[in-house]
Amino acid sequence: MMAGRYALPRPSPDRSQVVVPAPGEGSGYWAGGPTATIDSQGIFWLAYRLRRPVGAGRGYANVVARSADGVEFETVTVLNREEFDCDSLERPALVGAHDGTWRLYVSCATAGTKHWRVDVLVADDPSTFRSGSATTVLPGDDLVGVKDPVVKNDGDRWHIWLCCHPLDLPDDTDRMYTRYGTSTDGLHWDLRGVALAGRPGSWDQRGTRVAEVVHREGRWLAYYDGRADKEENAEERTGFAVGGDPGVLVAEDGCVGAWPDGQGSLRYVSLVRLPDGGARLYYETSRRDGAHDLRTEYVPPSR
Repeated sequence: MMAGRYALPRPSPDRSQVVVPAPGEGSGYWAGGPTATIDSQGIFWLAYRLRRPVGAGRGYANVVARSADGVEFETVTVLNREEFDCDSLERPALVGAHDGTWRLYVSCATAGTKHWRVDVLVADDPSTFRSGSATTVLPGDDLVGVKDPVVKNDGDRWHIWLCCHPLDLPDDTDRMYTRYGTSTDGLHWDLRGVALAGRPGSWDQRGTRVAEVVHREGRWLAYYDGRADKEENAEERTGFAVGGDPGVLVAEDGCVGAWPDGQGSLRYVSLVRLPDGGARLYYETSRRDGAHDLRTEYVPPSR
């Protein structure tokens, strides 16, 4: 089933399956925040975050894994939060560059604060990422923390949709919006204005975080995470946005992805286009016990 006029697949709970189960039972144990891609040899690559409750370490690892079928994955790299001198790790962004190298953008919580930054690792292969090569490329500042980037490389330039958290109100740092930027090398970024923000009175009024972007027929199509209020922090649902300019996305009415269990959250959608014309979606969903699983579904070619 497709969402919106420009046909991105609508997540469908009844055809999905667990790829990585939560690392524990109960609220605060999460497997998710996925970024997935497929290489020229048909190998699926998946990067994701593992998290425990706040008192047990928060986001404690980013994992990179590979698969021949997009369902059964073998772990090739584990990066722990201690390696980045941070309090927590969030969603990583895995991107192949046109020179054959790979990038992993890692979201890091600055120790002892509510600030976030983004570091990047560069490697010849996704199995050889090492934290020792990390460079901070998106530092944020005293007023805004930055995390959960969506990064694309079209051969001519790099694009980024960056989740921003205002820090001016210490008790309300869950608020979020998305900025757009470009780069010639994926390292030095020119950040522009707000690409997507919450809409007053809507289900996404508390904040919007772009989760995936597809360029198709001159249009930029996006999945995004949204929440209505502070209580829905970490339990977002998925919406759909579209624009003729990558830096100006317009949300369509209503959410297109929610989960029937737990808090109803379905977030961090990542889409992989397949050689058969179909797609495979990866996303994070809530469970009845409050934990989150990383799930996938196959979407057949549209008829």
